[in-house]
Amino acid sequence: MQDQENKEVLDQQSGEAPAADAAAGASTQAPAAPGAEPGLEEQLSATEAKLADMHDAYMRAKAEADNIRRRAQEDVSKAHKFAIESFAEAMVPVRDSLEMAIKVEAPTVESIKEGVEMTLKQLTSAFEKNRLVEVMPQPGDKLDPNKHQAVAVVPSEQEANTVVAVLQKGYMIADRLLRPAIVTAAAPK
Repeated sequence: MQDQENKEVLDQQSGEAPAADAAAGASTQAPAAPGAEPGLEEQLSATEAKLADMHDAYMRAKAEADNIRRRAQEDVSKAHKFAIESFAEAMVPVRDSLEMAIKVEAPTVESIKEGVEMTLKQLTSAFEKNRLVEVMPQPGDKLDPNKHQAVAVVPSEQEANTVVAVLQKGYMIADRLLRPAIVTAAAPK
């Protein structure tokens, strides 16, 4: 019984299938009904509007990136140009003190010494404000090739490769070596 029902269903489907295929073929080949066209046109115009919005957003983002890049280049340029501004401000009083010392009509040894000491204090203060630090190793300190320059190796009772004497102190700006300390080092025994 069930076989007979399945056969009837198959016969009905095979009879309807050519009609359904013909209807489907007609809809793809024939022009669309007037009611369907506005839907496609609306979709097209909506897509074009989205495209225009995305293009506008892209152009704005590109312009913003260009502005950021330009501002960053200007900031770097200004940083290079005015990098020593704070150091220069700290050095102006030192120059003023030296000019005043020259203008003294009847200097005494004591007044000259006092003026030099005051000027040295101003210079030391300027160095500290701008993180300019002395490199002044003590005799017996281990020789550090990153901070010291040994110009001679001398016989000494000290351990080898240690500082014997400092000929000229060095300087560092923050963590960067400006000038190494010039030293003599102990020779190996």
